[in-house]
Amino acid sequence: RLRLTVPWVYCCLVFLPFPELFEKKNYELRIAGGAVRDLLSGVTPQDIDFATTATPAEMKEMFTAAGVRLINNKGEKHGTITARLHEQNFEITTLRIDVVTDGRHAEVEFTTDWHKDAERRDLTVNSMFLGLDGTLYDFFNGYEDLKNKKIRFVGKAAERIQEDYLRILRYFRFYGRIAEKPGDHEPNTLQAIKENAKGLAGISGERIWVELKKILLGNHVNHLVQLMYELDIAQYIGLPLDGSLEEFARVTKNIQNLSPKPMTVLTSLFKGKDDVTNLDLRLKISKEEKNLGLFLVKHRQELTKAPGPEPLRPYQDFLMDSREANTNSKILELLKYQGEEELLKEMQEWTVPSFPVSGHDLRKMGVSSGKEIGTALQQLRDEWKKSGYHMDKEELLSCLKKL
Repeated sequence: RLRLTVPWVYCCLVFLPFPELFEKKNYELRIAGGAVRDLLSGVTPQDIDFATTATPAEMKEMFTAAGVRLINNKGEKHGTITARLHEQNFEITTLRIDVVTDGRHAEVEFTTDWHKDAERRDLTVNSMFLGLDGTLYDFFNGYEDLKNKKIRFVGKAAERIQEDYLRILRYFRFYGRIAEKPGDHEPNTLQAIKENAKGLAGISGERIWVELKKILLGNHVNHLVQLMYELDIAQYIGLPLDGSLEEFARVTKNIQNLSPKPMTVLTSLFKGKDDVTNLDLRLKISKEEKNLGLFLVKHRQELTKAPGPEPLRPYQDFLMDSREANTNSKILELLKYQGEEELLKEMQEWTVPSFPVSGHDLRKMGVSSGKEIGTALQQLRDEWKKSGYHMDKEELLSCLKKL
């Protein structure tokens, strides 16, 4: 146990009616997992989860009697009750032990032993509890690891991984979030990951994609993806066997401060559209993500800046000619991929101009047939494009007379 002064401004959430309810019934209640890690790092937690010695049935009875609204009972069999207070959801989970695990799911048994609950968690930095009085309960030196920016599994790495193979990717995700430099891994951890990599084949694509996206947007991404290939992980999570690791290294360097989408980073591994299709088959990515991948693979080499005073023109022309949705956002991602920071800023500030001539304008000038109107409009669009989208309606219509 360690008594800490934590930024309780974030913990004002804790001082709600429900901690008193637990106290009255002599149930223990502590902040758990990621929120503890964030508070100790000086980061505002996105949400605060609690652990308790009370069972779900005891919590339901207690909350119902106090008039506290309960929502979403899906987590109840795993011990989680969700209370709704002050327009916010709070998850409170009974301490538990894993009785049976199959590498994907666990059958649990409730306990009142805090050490046993900490023992079943994945990483030391995620296994701590924080009492509402500021007492830290840290059974596996998670606080030391957090201060030293070390990522370690609780207990034996192989055992933790075999309980849920997704923990391999969680290890990488938290490494990219907490570790200070690449390559600071314990050799036995990497060995355990390599020996159990095949277990990822049985994990659903949706769960893998959630973790992979976070890895792609974290630190040390080039190092971690190279490691996925060295440890034979890539083939089980939808990445191409012959991924373009040199291109990936180049793009991840280009893109560092440009806030790319995960798919933009990942596409640099791909050699062609088949790699995007195979990723989709394995991970069930969204339609928007798939279309972005296909767009980048197709245009990353041919759609580039122009020499001379108007380097942005090819991108602007492409956008003006496109009839597809979201072309603007795809072009912004392409500029990030290419590392064109200045052009990206210009493109973000550029307002897409409106073509000033309509079919109605042409009919007023005596052009009557639909086919002639279509041809004339296309000719005028070409002239407008040549002018850098600067010609106004009068200039274009006088141009029509010449044409």
